[in-house]
Amino acid sequence: MGVLEEVEALAQAVGHVFVATAGEGGVPHLASAGRVRRAGGGRVTVAEWFCPGTMANLQGNRSVAVVVWDRQEDHGHQLVGRVEEVRERSVVDGYVPQPGETAPPQVERELVIEVDEVLHFSQGPHSDEPEGTDGQGA
Repeated sequence: MGVLEEVEALAQAVGHVFVATAGEGGVPHLASAGRVRRAGGGRVTVAEWFCPGTMANLQGNRSVAVVVWDRQEDHGHQLVGRVEEVRERSVVDGYVPQPGETAPPQVERELVIEVDEVLHFSQGPHSDEPEGTDGQGA
């Protein structure tokens, strides 16, 4: 099994991934998403109703890290790369928040990420050395 295939399977098993971005000023932001999928050519996609902070960061800084981690086994992967494209998948039509209510994200988006490297991720000490590749660039 290639490393991106393993990432996809682990994400499906644990049910979530974390997506880290930073704005042009370097302020970090962390979001969660439900899944990661292989897209071929060393790319993956992550789809979610991302919050405004994630989307604002990607306007000025396309660098991203995606972490999938099984807490019980303390085993995971960190994908480091750049968002190539943001696709709109679904749009909420006609939702009007109640007075005093904060509106949830109105657009489900899919991030297409070119993976530059895959690092082992765990709670314990680790080296941040890139993992083996699956013949597709990452």
